Amino acid sequence: MIKSITTVRLTKSKDFERLSALFDTLGFERGHGWKDGQSRGAPFLAPVGSIEFVDGKTPAEGDLLVEVSDLENAHALTKKSKIANISGIKPTHWKSRYFTVEINTAKLTFWSFDASGKSAYPSTEGDLTVTDARFAIVVSRFNQFITDRLLQGALDALRRSGTKDADIEIVRVPGAFEVPIAARKLAFTKKFDAVICLGLLMRGETSNYEHISDEVARGIGQAALESGVPCTYGVLTCDTLEQAIDRAGLKSGNKGFEAAISAVEMVSLSRKLLSKKSSRTSVKKKSKR
Repeated sequence: MIKSITTVRLTKSKDFERLSALFDTLGFERGHGWKDGQSRGAPFLAPVGSIEFVDGKTPAEGDLLVEVSDLENAHALTKKSKIANISGIKPTHWKSRYFTVEINTAKLTFWSFDASGKSAYPSTEGDLTVTDARFAIVVSRFNQFITDRLLQGALDALRRSGTKDADIEIVRVPGAFEVPIAARKLAFTKKFDAVICLGLLMRGETSNYEHISDEVARGIGQAALESGVPCTYGVLTCDTLEQAIDRAGLKSGNKGFEAAISAVEMVSLSRKLLSKKSSRTSVKKKSKR
């Protein structure tokens, strides 16, 4: 009978904007926002949610617990958001660590398992911030009314992740069909850590839409595989203009922002994997001596 569970936190206008921006930066998916004459809402959809009943000592402070993959990074991003009353990182009694954020009457707790509380299957994940990384953005001019919105979303994401404007290069192509070849050429220059691909394909009365969308997706994927440089997909494939507007910053978030965040995470992940490979090679060389 239960369909969903939503927890509501009342904030002031200034904190509303900062919290929304923070949760965007942390990678939460936007739900359908709303606004009426008396209030507005910015829903965020967590990948996993649960209700937990506790008997005994409470797990941590706060009335809303948010698990993150990198607590230090989340703490740093929260501090940058200039939200007041952010605690330091503290240990819990259940092999994890946390910090709290207090906004008006709400108290949020961000937490993650510590080294001893992690899964038996260790994983490597990219961070949502990078330093000294260069990004190229390929954006189609066709349907510029929409693609410019995607571009602004991508630029916003890169700036929030710590990327300087001087480290971003924008390349405009006639349409979505030309995006893959430009992405491939940019990737093979090896001047960029990732390439972000943005465009819009609208369904028409012929089968041309299916053929082009398949080729664009395949071309972007091949550019990444052949060059070894992440090429993220931010090309909208929509039936109507209304769908495109929704996906370019209205009801369904901004797919340009999402493509840029994916690029940031892949750059961070690539660096971590390369560092692990170098460490293993160094260990092997030492063992041979």
